[in-house]
Amino acid sequence: MYLENSFEKIRKFDPEMAALVENEERRQLESLCLIASENYASPLAAGLEGSVYANKNAEGYPGKRFVAGCELADRVENLAIERIKKLFGCEHVNMQVMSATVGNVAILRALLKPGDTILSMELNQGGHLSHGAGFHLSGQDYKVFHYGLHPETEEIDMEQVERLAREHKPQLIICGASSYPRQIDYRRFGEIARQAGAFMMADIAHPVGLIAAGVIPSPVPHADVVSTSTHKTWRGPRGGGVIMCRAALAKKIDYHVFPGIQGAPKMDMIAARAVLALESLSDEFKAYQRQVYDNAQALADELKKCGLRLVSGGTNTHLILVDVRGLISSGKEAESLLESVGIVVNKNMIPYDPQSPQVTSGIRIGSPALTTRGMMEDDFRAVARLLADTLKSGSDRNKLEDIKARVSEVAARYPMFADKWLAKAK
Repeated sequence: MYLENSFEKIRKFDPEMAALVENEERRQLESLCLIASENYASPLAAGLEGSVYANKNAEGYPGKRFVAGCELADRVENLAIERIKKLFGCEHVNMQVMSATVGNVAILRALLKPGDTILSMELNQGGHLSHGAGFHLSGQDYKVFHYGLHPETEEIDMEQVERLAREHKPQLIICGASSYPRQIDYRRFGEIARQAGAFMMADIAHPVGLIAAGVIPSPVPHADVVSTSTHKTWRGPRGGGVIMCRAALAKKIDYHVFPGIQGAPKMDMIAARAVLALESLSDEFKAYQRQVYDNAQALADELKKCGLRLVSGGTNTHLILVDVRGLISSGKEAESLLESVGIVVNKNMIPYDPQSPQVTSGIRIGSPALTTRGMMEDDFRAVARLLADTLKSGSDRNKLEDIKARVSEVAARYPMFADKWLAKAK
């Protein structure tokens, strides 16, 4: 094959870069990754990235390309589209966006005019920057109003959403979040959008794998447009996004992806996502997603037993937001301390956070990556105790060294990708 043994060739040609790759693989194997937005891509789903399709210019869409030699590329893209439709039950699919954030920008351009109004979740309460943050492109061309969380429940205040929709009459209502540990009521959002005469967009980049496997409800029946990335819970390679929409919006969406904001697609990424979609239809994938959900519950329950405060009291997704202030001064300090013992998390703002986004009062953690490695509920309870012990250790070097040794022992028992989750050929 054209790229067979390519890493061995790189090792000889560029040993410095080869060493960095090998060291990163070692770091991933020897640490415990709890970052909710990270996962280990399936060898099946990642196997075609960098393949010969990376060489192919396929500007345009199947049957309407602007270059020759695209007959096979058309079949690849159509196959990916057919599988995504089957997986999610959607009417139209665009596979070409390079990331979910790029896809979100294309959706806004397709549905709105400059100056139109958006209603979306407040960034510092769990929203995403591409939903209208003032410093992002999505917040600069439109008038954006934000809903947030109820101060007592720390869950989305749907009465506020309904009130703001009546008051501001948005053209688009966006639901979806980057650090929200609860399921979203897509049906209610759809009802509010229809009452306001607005489009509804659901960004499912975080819970997409759980949705694909039917573990939690899907927004597809209620939303006009759905956007997602393909990594995180979906367990595909990073990079690349998917847009799903109603058939009536298909031409607008496609036009504002290409030629609106992109040129030719990366066909190797689309080929890899076609394999990901087929894998997602397997029993092994569905079992994996159920375990992601169950492991998150075990992790949350044990953290609470250890005395940690969880935003909204827990989770019914894959993601947990922890208020660390009772144990340590900030999320930034917690992130650094945990990494020193081999537990990898990210600092994150909590609702009504008094500290800056660079410091924060919380950490965001999730179950997908360690589930991919093969961990089950009891393993996650043990990891929760290690995390809590670390945050309670202060600067006790002996305690930290002991925890680091226990973390290394746990990590050494698991591969990067557990065989039990690999979909079997039929």
